[in-house]
Amino acid sequence: MAQRDYYEILGVPRNASADEIKKAFRRAAIESHPDRGGDEAKFKEVNEAYEVLKDPAKRQRYDQFGHAGVGGAGSGGFSGFEGFGGAQNINFDFGDLGLGDIFNSFFGGGPSGRAGRPDRGRDVETRVEISFEQAVFGTDVDLSLNLEDVCSHCKGTTAEPGYGLKRCDTCGGSGQVVRVTHTVFGNIQQASICPTCHGSGKVPEKECSVCHGKGTQAKQQRISLKVPAGIDDGATIRLREHGEATAGGKKGDLFVNIRVKPHKKFTREGDLILSDEHIDMVTAALGGDLSVDTVDGPVTMRISPGTQSHSDFKLSGHGVPHLRGSGRGPHIVTIIVDTPLKISREQQELLRQFADLDEQKNRKGFWH
Repeated sequence: MAQRDYYEILGVPRNASADEIKKAFRRAAIESHPDRGGDEAKFKEVNEAYEVLKDPAKRQRYDQFGHAGVGGAGSGGFSGFEGFGGAQNINFDFGDLGLGDIFNSFFGGGPSGRAGRPDRGRDVETRVEISFEQAVFGTDVDLSLNLEDVCSHCKGTTAEPGYGLKRCDTCGGSGQVVRVTHTVFGNIQQASICPTCHGSGKVPEKECSVCHGKGTQAKQQRISLKVPAGIDDGATIRLREHGEATAGGKKGDLFVNIRVKPHKKFTREGDLILSDEHIDMVTAALGGDLSVDTVDGPVTMRISPGTQSHSDFKLSGHGVPHLRGSGRGPHIVTIIVDTPLKISREQQELLRQFADLDEQKNRKGFWH
């Protein structure tokens, strides 16, 4: 589906001032806000348009290259991917939420309806740091974590091999103990999880000699993580049932927070890669070929005659892969024209001759 023009969304002309854009955004945001009966999709569209047009640099690239020049702005929020990379079962989170918000949404492991023992293991958080290029092209990471896993001796039953489970004498198999407190208002009964069987209602006839009836033991585990091409700094990958184990239940999940190291030359905005290239004023005036560094290696770019400093050039297909689709964004190169600090007398004379010729040309153009 073709994206609508950002100026059209806000209802402003292309030469609108920053103040006019801000006023138009406020008006459109109020009209489309879901809490005021507006359309949520239109509200997101208005926000996306304003995020680009309020920023002078992004607005300049949008005016020059259209939507391709702003790298899919407004593509944040949560997106889930299941079964990525074969055997892995992972989810991603690309929003601006902190890890605490993510974990509050996903972490379980509370008591089950019939017993106090957790029906799934503890969720685990870890962090991985990768390079800028690895984030662009994807990579495989081997994780080594010390996690609670199913006891290799009792296989999670909590009982010594050859022995079974019996009814808990403390709670009589109910998983709960009831305490009666005598008060001036009468007897008050209070039920709580049985401290002996932890709510399961059963205890081993003989505790496992390795895990001592816990059902799990700490083990060093190696986990292979496939980081997809185009992942961004701060994204969280969820590996289902790769967290810690619990006796008689499923494993928890492993959440891997991705941190991307800054690059010495490139920066990133969405699907865009941005960089600066310096040229001398002769090349800027006459034009020429320039070798430009990209994540794919050096690329020759043609400089147009009369190029001004801070002009943007687009190298299509040399940006970041679209994480939710095919293809790649562009690489935007900003040209910086360097003015020489020291020049020889011969160079000074040539520049004066150039200035004289330019002045004569302007005079001739004025009279003719």
